[in-house]
Order: sequence, then C-alpha cells, then structure tokens
Amino acid sequence: MSNIGITGTGFYVPSKVMTNKDLENLVDTSDEWIQKKVGIKERRIASPQEATSDLAIYAAQEALSNANVENKDIDLIILATSTPDMIQPATASIVQGKIGATNSAAFDVSAVCAGFIYAITTAYGMMKGIDHYKKVLVIGAETYSRILDWNDRETCVFFGDGAGAVILEEVEDDFGIQETYLKNDGRGASVIQFLAGGSRYPASEETLEKNMHKFEMQGKQVWDFATTVMPLAVNKVVESADEKVSNLDFVIPHQANINIIKNSMDKLDLPMSKTYTNIDKYGNTSGASVAIALAEAHQKGVFNKGDKISLVGFGGGLSYGAVYLTWGI
Repeated sequence: MSNIGITGTGFYVPSKVMTNKDLENLVDTSDEWIQKKVGIKERRIASPQEATSDLAIYAAQEALSNANVENKDIDLIILATSTPDMIQPATASIVQGKIGATNSAAFDVSAVCAGFIYAITTAYGMMKGIDHYKKVLVIGAETYSRILDWNDRETCVFFGDGAGAVILEEVEDDFGIQETYLKNDGRGASVIQFLAGGSRYPASEETLEKNMHKFEMQGKQVWDFATTVMPLAVNKVVESADEKVSNLDFVIPHQANINIIKNSMDKLDLPMSKTYTNIDKYGNTSGASVAIALAEAHQKGVFNKGDKISLVGFGGGLSYGAVYLTWGI
C-alpha cells in the first residue's frame, strides 16, 4: 500500500462525571490546586457495568460508521490498553467478537500512555509489509478508575476513563502517515508502575500482599521525562519526514498535564493554538488520550484536509513516540 491514513475516528467517555469538588470529599486536595497543577476540572468514570472492552466497542463502532467501513471488512484490530479486562484473552479479542469483525486478527499493545502511538505505528508497519491488511481498526481504551487507590492524593486526581479509535486504510497520494518514531527507556520502568501478580525482587508474602494491585507514579520524574521527550519525539518524527516543525498545523499530545503541554509547545516554538487539549474535561485517560483528542478535534471540524499533524505520546515504560501525518479527511 502506497499511502496509509486515517479515514474515520470515534471516541467514547462514560456518562458519570467526577469533578474536583467530588475529589475534595475523598482526599486532601482542592479544585484550585488540581486546576493550577494539571489543568483538570473533571473526569469521566466508568460504571460498574462498563469494562475497558465496552468503552472500546463504543469508540470502535463510531469510527467504523465515520469511515463508512463494515465490521466484516476489518482485517486487523490493535487495541492499546494498560487496564485490560483480564490478563487473558486480549481485550482486542473481546472487542472483535462483540462488534462482529470476525474476519480480522486481533491483539493488544501495552505501552501505557504511549499505547495509542505504539498501536498506530504497529498497524502502519503491518499494513506496509503485509498485503492483506487493508482496513485496520486501532483503539486506545482505559479504565484507570479500576486500578487507582482513591485514598492516594498523589495519583487519583489525575486520571479518567475513556476510549478513542481510528480506521486506517489506503488513501490518496500526498495524504496519510508520513513517518513514525518509537522509543523506550527501561531504566525508568519504576517511575510509573502497577504492581500485580508478583514483584521484581524476592520478598516476603506480607510485602507482596502489601504492594500488589497498587498504582504508583513519581510526579517529579514524570515531569522531567515528559517535558524532555515530548518535544524530542515531535522533532525527530518531523525531521525524519524532511519537514520542519514550524510547518506543523497541529500537535495532538497525550493529555497528561496542561503544563507539560505548554512547556513542550514552548520548546517546540509553537503557539498553543497549534494544539488541541481536552484534559480539563476528561483528565488523563492514558493510552486512550491521544485517540480521544484526535477524534474529538476531527468531529468538531478543527482540522482541514492537508493539515500537517503530529501525534505524540509518553508514559510508563518509560515509553514515548510520535506519528507525523497529513490529514486527508
């Protein structure tokens, strides 16, 4: 396939809204502090009846409709999540069965907040290298409300639940994905982690029980990492396409922290008018955030055909990466 691009988008967020005021009743925090530090006003929380796969299904169905693609015509589903329904089978398999895309392959990608960037890059590479992958569904979906310690003010205020999806197909010349860039620095693997099912070190049963099922994040290290790699990844992917960052029309970043985005856009010497943010409404939806922001911006008519766009994500692992594309819808 000569040119591969996005032909449809979709997203879904649960109906339940949790505001900063609600969090004031759970932990020692304040609406003013959360808005100032990260830019979040509220986030969405999945109902007890909604699993990660359910959120993914809603986003996938909207993307299929938006692209005018039938479920039976999907050749491959790649789902990025760090909050799967279960250890096995893959959440992508559950989604595949429920949307009736039974002619496709399906698997999950785990790269935390960079998950959607990893998934779309994997899809792009497979479509380029294997002829029979012609229509691919890429999803980012998370239910972080299920893994958070709601007594931990250092983590619970940041995250929300949601899912976003895109359809990738062959597109006309001069449009579509131009370059991708993925990296990981495992030396920082402990900066963001969720301990479950074991420990990295020999430990007593008491220690294992205490640490199991606990989400942890080191805020200062995350800031230093994110404000370094977000501009780095955008520069690298754009330079690889023999383009200039100054010619970008939009940067769609992982919605981790509004101040990380502002700092990084400043380092890129780009105005905030060249990005799209919705962290104020949805919080940090981890591997779903780039997909949700992209889909919402598209459906609001933010993009014009021919716009030069970089998608960029960064998160646990420490994983990071970017995609450079020319918008073709």
